[in-house]
Amino acid sequence: MPVSQEVLDEIALTRSEYDLIVERLGREPNSVELGMFGALWSEHCGYKHSRPLLRMFSHTSPVVLSETGAENAGAVDIGDGLAVVFKVESHNHPSAVEPFQGAATGVGGIVRDILAMGARPVALLNSLRFGPLDDTEQGAVNRHLFGGVVRGISWYGNCIGVPDVGGEIYFDPSYSHNPLVNAMCVGLISKDRLASAAARVPGSVLLLAGADTWRDGIHGASGLASRTFEEEEELRPTVQVGNPFLEKVLIEACLEALDTGAVLAIQDLGAAGLTSASIESAARAGRGIRLDLSEVHRRETGMNAYEVMLSESQERMLLVALPERVDEVRAVFERWDVDCREIGSVIVEPEARIFDGAASVAHLPIQPLSEAPAYRLEGKPSSEDLARREKSLIDVPLPECGPAETLLRLLGSSNIASKRSVYRQYDHQVQTNTMIGPGGSDAAVLRVKGTSKAIALAVDGNGRHCFLDPFVGGQIAVAEVCRNISCTGARPLALTDCLNFGNPLRPDIYYQLEECIRGMALASETLDAPVVSGNVSLFNETQGQAVHPTPVVGALGLLEDASKAVGAGFPVEGLAVMLLGHGLGIASSQDMAGSEYLSVMHGLTAGQPHIDLELERRVQETCREGVKQGLVLSAHDCSDGGLAVALAECCILGGVGFRFQGTLDGLSRWDAALFGERQSRVVVAVHRERMHLLEDLAKATGAPVSLLGYTGGDSLQIASRNEDGTDTGDGVDVPVSRLAGIWTQSLEAASA
Repeated sequence: MPVSQEVLDEIALTRSEYDLIVERLGREPNSVELGMFGALWSEHCGYKHSRPLLRMFSHTSPVVLSETGAENAGAVDIGDGLAVVFKVESHNHPSAVEPFQGAATGVGGIVRDILAMGARPVALLNSLRFGPLDDTEQGAVNRHLFGGVVRGISWYGNCIGVPDVGGEIYFDPSYSHNPLVNAMCVGLISKDRLASAAARVPGSVLLLAGADTWRDGIHGASGLASRTFEEEEELRPTVQVGNPFLEKVLIEACLEALDTGAVLAIQDLGAAGLTSASIESAARAGRGIRLDLSEVHRRETGMNAYEVMLSESQERMLLVALPERVDEVRAVFERWDVDCREIGSVIVEPEARIFDGAASVAHLPIQPLSEAPAYRLEGKPSSEDLARREKSLIDVPLPECGPAETLLRLLGSSNIASKRSVYRQYDHQVQTNTMIGPGGSDAAVLRVKGTSKAIALAVDGNGRHCFLDPFVGGQIAVAEVCRNISCTGARPLALTDCLNFGNPLRPDIYYQLEECIRGMALASETLDAPVVSGNVSLFNETQGQAVHPTPVVGALGLLEDASKAVGAGFPVEGLAVMLLGHGLGIASSQDMAGSEYLSVMHGLTAGQPHIDLELERRVQETCREGVKQGLVLSAHDCSDGGLAVALAECCILGGVGFRFQGTLDGLSRWDAALFGERQSRVVVAVHRERMHLLEDLAKATGAPVSLLGYTGGDSLQIASRNEDGTDTGDGVDVPVSRLAGIWTQSLEAASA
C-alpha cells in the first residue's frame, strides 16, 4: 500500500521523491528504510537545492589539504608540519524552538566535526541573528531567544574548555521568528595525522562511543531543518539535549584513541544520527556496512529500530578499527569512563544491512541512499526586490539632529554597540593561546604554540546588503571577513561558509541563493581565499516571512610573526591616522545603501550596494604589508556605521581622542561621508614621521591613502565651519568617555 502523504510530510519527502525511491529500489521501502531515505535526502543532509550551485566555489590552493565535501571540515597547511581544521554550521531551527539547548548542541555538533578530522578543538566563534529587542510583545520573544542562545553557547563552550574568541550579532525584523545561530570551530593538528571518515577496510569493526541513545532529535534533520515551521511546541521533541561534560571526556578519549594508530576512520553522529554517520562513512569509501542495533547502548527501554537509526542524541562518535585492535581502542574509552560498543562491521558489498538482533530491519544499496536528487531551479527577483534596489537615496533628508547626535544614536544601535555583555559570558582565554580576543580587533588572534606563528579568525556577514543585491552582497560578505583578517596583519588563507536563506522553492529566494553564491565565488577567487568547508541552512521562514539572505563567512588567516599582530584601538597619542581606500571627497548618497545609518535614522533598507574587488585586494595587501613592516600600529575596517563609527570605536578601544584634520566644508552630504558604508576602507594609525613610508607603500600597491587627522586629547573632534571660518555647530566634538558609555551599555540595557 502506498505510503500516506502525512508520513511523507513528517519526513519532508515529496511524492515524486518517494516514487524515485521505489524506482531505485524496485520495491516499496519499509518504515525504517523510508526514515533513512527521509533523513539522508533531507535538505540538511542532501543539499538538494544548493549542491549544483556550490560547484561555483573555488576549493583549491597550494595550502588546502582537504577535498571540500569529502570530509567533515576543511584542512589548511600553515607550515611547521601543522594544519588548521575549521568549519561553520547552523543550528537555526532547533534554536528557534528551544534556544538554550538548540544553541548548546550547535556548539557540541561543530566541535565533533573538528574532532572527526582528528584535530584538537582550539577555538569557537559564533554568528547570531535575532529580531529587535524592543518593548513590543515580539521584542520580549526576541529577548527570550537572545538570552537563551547566549546562555547555551557559554554553558557548552565553557564546560568543554574551548575558548570562544570571536563572533558577531545582528538584529533585524526579518529574524524575529527565525533566529540564526551559526557556530564555527577551529582545530589544530599535525598535518600527517589528519583523520578520515571513510570506512575503507572490509572486515573492520564499527564502534559506537559516547552517550546512550534515546529519543531526542528524531526527525531533526528532515522534519525540523528541512522545512518551514509554524508551531514550536509540536517540534520541541526534535531538539537535541546536550551534555558538555561528557563531550569533554569524549574529545580526550577520541584523541587518545587516534594517537594509538588503531583507529582507521572516525565520524561524528550529528544530523540523522547513526544513519548519516554509518552510511556516509561507507559511501566515502565505496563500501557497505552491517549493523546490529541490539548492541547500541540506550537510555530508554522499548526503543525500536526506526528510533535508534534516526535518533540525534548528542556526544556520540563512530570509530572504525581492525578486529585485532578493538580491545586496544575500547581500553582507551574505558579509562575515560566512556561507553564504547561494537555495533557492526564494514563489508565489501556497497549495501546497508541493518539488523536488530536476528531480525533484519533494513537492506538498502548505499549509492541511491547517499545520493539525494539535486534540483536546479530558476530564480527571479520580485518586483519589491527591484524597487528597493533601484530606489534613489538622493532625496533622503539630512538628520536635523546633526552629526554628533547621529553618531551617538548609531553607537547605541544594537547592531553597532559593543557586544561585551555577551562575550564576557564566554571563556576566551582557556588553553592560553588567545593573543587578541573578542572586542580587541576585527579578528581574533591565537598563537600557535611551538612556533613563531599566529592564526587570525573571523566570522562576518551582512544580510541587509544581500537583501538589496545578493550578488554584490555576497561579494561584500567575503571581502569584509577577509578585511577583518587583514586588519590584524594576517593573510587570509581560506574560508568556510554557512548560507542562511528562506524557502528555495520560491523563485525570489532561489534567486537570492544563486546570486549570493555567485558573488561569493567571485570574491573568493579575487582575494585568493578558497572555500574549504561549509553548510547550507534553508527554509528559515515562518508564515511566508523569510530571513534576509544571510551568507555567514568564516575566515582563517596566518601571521608568520605573531608579535606583529595589531588591534583596532588607537594605541597612543600623537599618531597620524590615515585612511586606506577612497577618502571623503567622493562620498555620495549611494554609499548609504543598506547602511545602519539609513535604517536607524530613516527606517529604510534601500539602495544599490557597491564594491570594487580589485580595490579591495589592493587595500588589504597594503594593510598587511604595513603591519609586516611595522608601519601600521593599529587597523580597523570601516563597515557598519561608516567612517565616523570606525573612528569612534578606535578612540574607545584605545582610550585616546582624535582630531580630524580639515572640516566637513564642501561636502554635499555629511551623512554619506561620515556614516555611509562605502567598502574597501581601513583606518590605520602610524607614527607621523613614517607617514611617507605608508604613502610610498600604498603607491606601490595601487591603493588610495589619505590623512584623516591625529590622535590625542580626550574627545573625538570633526570640525564644520562657515565660509568665514566660524564653527557651524554641525560638527562633532564628543568626549571619548561619553562615546564609550553609550557604546558599551546600550546592548545590555536593550536585552535586560
